[in-house]
Amino acid sequence: MLVSAGEIQNIFTKVIWWLLCNSIEVIATITGLIYLVYSVKGNILLWLFGLITSLLYVYVFFQSKIYADMGINIYYVVISVYGWIHWSKPGKNANELPVSKIRLPLGFALLLISIFLFVFIAYILRKYTDSDIALWDAFTTALSIVATWMLARKILEHWLIWIVVDSVSAGLYIYKGLYPTVFLFIVYTSLAILGYIEWHKTWKKQMLK
Repeated sequence: MLVSAGEIQNIFTKVIWWLLCNSIEVIATITGLIYLVYSVKGNILLWLFGLITSLLYVYVFFQSKIYADMGINIYYVVISVYGWIHWSKPGKNANELPVSKIRLPLGFALLLISIFLFVFIAYILRKYTDSDIALWDAFTTALSIVATWMLARKILEHWLIWIVVDSVSAGLYIYKGLYPTVFLFIVYTSLAILGYIEWHKTWKKQMLK
């Protein structure tokens, strides 16, 4: 069935109007994709685009009443500054910060921290906010805090956490109707898998030196 010129114009107008109404989320999606590309490459510019993306998503998640994700993006702003500094000055030799694997004591400590953060964030959300996804929001936020710190330290296994967080988050954003962000997090999940593969290759090369 042919579509008339008037119908095409109407669809085009609706698309433009939707983009204008959701411009901040759309821009955040674009900068978020750039951030992830630099993350996979292990390029320090990831922290710049991570900072921009996080600032934009503070607004987006506040408007959508996803309060824990709003809070985590405030944390991302701070950790982006920390990550930039840490990657810029990795050590006395001023060499590129190497990829490392997590050790058992640190892994156990981070697990306990994740559980504590989940319980604490879930309690705050259920008691003091009108969030209808408190437990899932707390789950992704707690793991995101830990994974971002691991990224700043360039620990390989942070990608495994992001695979879980990004896939769960995509489901939450479908529920909330944040469709550009759904697309972003589907891409995030795919690139997190790629990121793990690439960083693991880098780690193996380091071991051969």
